[in-house]
Amino acid sequence: MIPSVSQCTELMGRYEMLANIKDHSFMVARVTALLSRELQRAGLAIDLELALAGALLHDIAKSQCLGGRCHHTEVGVEICLAHGFIQVAEIVGEHVVLGDYAPEKLSAKEVVYYADKRVNHDRIVSLDERLAYILERYGQGDAQRGEMIMENFEKCLLMEKRIFSHLRFAPGQVAARVEAADELAGAYAESR
Repeated sequence: MIPSVSQCTELMGRYEMLANIKDHSFMVARVTALLSRELQRAGLAIDLELALAGALLHDIAKSQCLGGRCHHTEVGVEICLAHGFIQVAEIVGEHVVLGDYAPEKLSAKEVVYYADKRVNHDRIVSLDERLAYILERYGQGDAQRGEMIMENFEKCLLMEKRIFSHLRFAPGQVAARVEAADELAGAYAESR
């Protein structure tokens, strides 16, 4: 079962998602929607409904796990499974690091993973900008942790090349295209 946008926003409220995390999730969903639709137009079989649900719920447990009380991906998977969202749970569980990464694979999970890396708070940024933020915020000056983050972003750079090899616009044009499309504006307004 895949939850609708309204069901996702209801769950955001039920699990007390903080406003800034909700803002981030909606922006990730907007990027995901744009990329998924464009990839579909290019002939790829991206499940838009699944991608949107994964994007909206990717940080469903982030608020309750702030301060290191738990791992938001693990708790997010548990939440999704408890509601019967098995496919969404897979996306939530791998939105930070893709477990079965394969450069040639492109599905809803990979699109959400990439879109999340393009959104810093509620702004669309380049991968370089997002990497700098993540290294500062989560690397905490630890060389090993920083290396793991860098390896993950190498995968994301490859994912970006894979995605945009099918599209007629460049990564730097995502923000303008999301603003022009803005198909989730109504759902976002209702969730506030």
